Amino acid sequence: MRKLSLQTIRDLSKADRETGQLLAFYSGVSVNSGKVRENGIFAAVSGYSTDGHRFIPAALDAGARLILTERNPAEVLAETGRDDVGVMQVPEIRAAVAQLAFAFAGNPQRRLRIAGITGTNGKTTVSTLVHQALTQLGYTAGLMGTISIAVGSRSTESRLTTGDPEQIASAMADMAEAGCTHLVMEVSSHALDQKRTDALSFDVAAFTNLSHDHLDYHKTEAAYVQAKKRLFDGLSEDAVAVVNADDAHTAEMVRDCRASVWELSLKDSSLKVLRSDAAGIVLEIDDTRIESPLSGHFNVYNVAMAWLILRAFGCAPQSAAAALSACPGARGRLERVPQPQPEQAGSPAEGTGPITLKLPEVFVDYAHTPDALRNVLETLRAIAGPRELSVVFGCGGDRDKTKRPVMGRIAAELADVVVITSDNPRTEDPAQIIAEIEAGISRAGVLTEADRRKAIASAIAQAQPGSIVLIAGKGHETYQEIKGVCYPMDDAALAAEALKARAARTGNTHQNARQEEA
Repeated sequence: MRKLSLQTIRDLSKADRETGQLLAFYSGVSVNSGKVRENGIFAAVSGYSTDGHRFIPAALDAGARLILTERNPAEVLAETGRDDVGVMQVPEIRAAVAQLAFAFAGNPQRRLRIAGITGTNGKTTVSTLVHQALTQLGYTAGLMGTISIAVGSRSTESRLTTGDPEQIASAMADMAEAGCTHLVMEVSSHALDQKRTDALSFDVAAFTNLSHDHLDYHKTEAAYVQAKKRLFDGLSEDAVAVVNADDAHTAEMVRDCRASVWELSLKDSSLKVLRSDAAGIVLEIDDTRIESPLSGHFNVYNVAMAWLILRAFGCAPQSAAAALSACPGARGRLERVPQPQPEQAGSPAEGTGPITLKLPEVFVDYAHTPDALRNVLETLRAIAGPRELSVVFGCGGDRDKTKRPVMGRIAAELADVVVITSDNPRTEDPAQIIAEIEAGISRAGVLTEADRRKAIASAIAQAQPGSIVLIAGKGHETYQEIKGVCYPMDDAALAAEALKARAARTGNTHQNARQEEA
C-alpha cells in the first residue's frame, strides 16, 4: 500500500513508458466494475449518486488486482478481506483515471487536433457543422457528442454528451488508427466537473452560451459557470478560445484563459446578418460571406462559431465558408418533417385536376431548456407570421425541476396552441411533471396529454391548415425513458405518420366532396 501522487500518474502519459510501471503490470483501468478485466485496475470513485467502494467486491471477482481510492488505503484493504490485491491512495481520483485511461490507450490524443465545444445550447449543432465541414474539405475527422460518435464516415449512437475517460480514450484510439487528423467533441459541464477530459490538450475550445440548466447537479448558476470555465482555464498559450462575446458569462469564462481569445458578436461590425428566413441564413463575419441552409437567429451564432473553429484549425476563410454552405447540421435541431407525397391523399376524380392539401408544417427540435425553447419558438413565430403556431413539449424527469414552470410560461407566451406532454419521465410521475409545467402558465386553453404519441398525433390532426407545429424536447432521440426502460420513440417518425394520416383523411374528404358534386 502506498500513496500515488497525481504527478506520478501524469508521468504515465509521457512517451517514455519506463516511467509508467502500472502500464506494465496491469491490463487497464475502469470506474465500472462490470468493465474490469483480468489484472485490471478498479477506481473506486465516490460518485454523484453512488459510491464506487460498494462495487469493489464485484471488481475483484472480475479480476481486478489494484484498487485506486481517495480514502485511507489500509481501511479499504481491510474491508476487502483479501491479501492478494493492492490498494493505492490517489488525490483527485477522477483526474487520475483520465490520465491512466489515456496512457493505457497509447495516448491517441497526441495524433489528433482537438476542438472542444461547451455551453448550454448549440454544442451539438456547432460540433456537427465543424465535423461536416472538415469532411467536405477532405479531412478524416472524428466526432463525439450527444447524437453520435463518428470515426470518419462511420458513426454509432451516443447516449452521453461526453463519455467517461475509458470511452473517450477508446474512441480516440479508434479514430487515430482510422487515420483521423481532427476530433470535434462536445464537452458537458458534468464531464468538466468530473474531470473526464483532464488528460486532453485542446487545440481549440469554444463557448456558445450559458443559460438555465443542470441546476439539479450543480445547485447554483455560479457552480455551473465554474464547471464550464475549467475548459478554458486548462488551455495552453498555443491554443485558441472561440467565444460568443454577446453572452453575459463570457468575460468570466475566459478571465484566466492563457490562450488566444477570438470573439464573435452581433453587437459590433465583426458579425452581420444579411438574411434570415425559412430558407436559411446569410451572414458576414470578418468580411467573409457565409450562406447556410440552417434557419433561426440562434444559428447565426452557431454557423459563425463553426467558421471560426475551422479558421483556428488552419482552414482558409473562403474554403471554410464554402464547406459550411453544404452542411445540413445536426438531426433534431429545427428539423423539418417531410410532407407526405400527394398520392397518399388519394387519386383525384377524372377531369378535376390534382388535389391540393394544405397540411401544417412540422418541426422537431431538441430544445429542452428555457432559453432553447424561447429561441426556437421566436424563430418559428417570425416564420409563421399570422399563421397559428402550436408547440408540443414536456420536461425530463429526475432533472432540474426549477425550469419546468419557466418553460411553461415561455410556451404560453409565444405559441397559440400549447400541448404539454411527457418527455423522458424516468422515475418521476408524468402527471406531476406536467402539473409543475402548468404552474408557470396563467392563461386558459392549455392542453395536456401524458402519452407523447397521442399528444403529437392530436396536435397535428387539429392544427389549422398551413400552420406550424413544433415538437420540442427530444429532437434526435429515438427512445423514451420510463422507470429505467428505454422504449422506442422517434418524434420525427411519429410526426410523419400523423401527417400521412391527416393527408389521407383530407384527401378522402376532398374526393368524396367531388364525387357528390359530380
